[in-house]
Amino acid sequence: MQFEVIAKCHTTRARVCRMKLAHGVTMLPTFMPVATQAAIKGLTPQQVESLGITLILNNTYHLNLRPGIKVLDEAGGAHKFQGWNRNLLTDSGGFQLVSLSKFTNITEDGALFASPFNGEPTMLTPEESISIQHSIGADIIMQLDDVVSSLTVGPRVGEAMHRSVRWLDRCIEQHEKSGRKDKQNLFAIVQGGLDPALRDLCLDAMIERKDKVTGYAIGGLSGGEEKGCDIKQCADRLPSDREARYSMGVGFAEDLLVCVALGVDMADCVFPTRTARFGVALTFKGPLNLKLGKHIKSMEPIDKNCPCPTCTSGMSRAVLHHIVTVETAGAHALTIHNLVFQAQVMGGARDAILEGRFPEYLRSFFFDYFGDTGYPQWCVNALRSVGVDLMQDVDVPLVQGSGVKWEYSDAA
Repeated sequence: MQFEVIAKCHTTRARVCRMKLAHGVTMLPTFMPVATQAAIKGLTPQQVESLGITLILNNTYHLNLRPGIKVLDEAGGAHKFQGWNRNLLTDSGGFQLVSLSKFTNITEDGALFASPFNGEPTMLTPEESISIQHSIGADIIMQLDDVVSSLTVGPRVGEAMHRSVRWLDRCIEQHEKSGRKDKQNLFAIVQGGLDPALRDLCLDAMIERKDKVTGYAIGGLSGGEEKGCDIKQCADRLPSDREARYSMGVGFAEDLLVCVALGVDMADCVFPTRTARFGVALTFKGPLNLKLGKHIKSMEPIDKNCPCPTCTSGMSRAVLHHIVTVETAGAHALTIHNLVFQAQVMGGARDAILEGRFPEYLRSFFFDYFGDTGYPQWCVNALRSVGVDLMQDVDVPLVQGSGVKWEYSDAA
């Protein structure tokens, strides 16, 4: 990996970086669409690349089950298997310790899964996770970590954090003896739940190993919780010169921009693609639920200013209302739009940082997105911690909790 910081925000900790990997350059900050099973649902790799996307995510656990390592090895890795020519990151399988917890038994050796397909047991150790990722051939690979839900409290959180550090050492050893360090870049994952003391202990251990990893991920914060303090704690302490910082499982637009302001470079989430399949388009005025009857006669595009093929081709809200969740073409059209929206949010952030106007970009985005409903209190607090006051010169109420905006009815 060649990693270069191009520009820094004069107020926040946001930055623009150039990350060169084996399959090209990715400019940061960026959002990574999730192609869990080696495909972004409904789109071809060529369609994804045509949208300007240069980095996507595959899942180690799922590709190990299907198609399996033998097929991937024979194909020459996941890039060739799926026809993707740009950069690729693989999740280690750690998240499945939570999402498939009813199928999982965790020991110091690793995680024993019962296959959700046929019930057969599969042992995923740190060494096996790295070996699978070597077969996948991802440009960025993740350590196997012991993941617990962000709602978990008590000794299990500390146990998972300490085990994640021990598993990192095993991942490093496996990766170093593979001879693939010059082609694949290993990231460590900071754990510790919502406990600042545990996060600090984990950060201490991860930073000690900075010469053996090429980047850091912030894990365990993808459950919709107010994450500002935890992200800031990690971003403030992680090395800033040559390592990328990746916040795992973050996809709401407001979350992305808060994370960027706090110093995060990369994020991923299934949210934009999954919500498209439920008939929701993402816009700078907030999500648009195209299943609602108010769109039945609307000949407007989703967003007249959006450059995506769905909007520029003339597809109306009316036709999308007619086919969404019924015809696959509707899900495809909204998936394309939502991925371009995410790219616009992050591309706009990059441009604003380069031009020295990132605080203004934040204020403009939040006013357009939340001005009619109220700013999420946690976003206001998080951005104040890095010198940006969203409440400056505006009369907008504050909303407690996540503040996620959604259309539930035609009256919304």
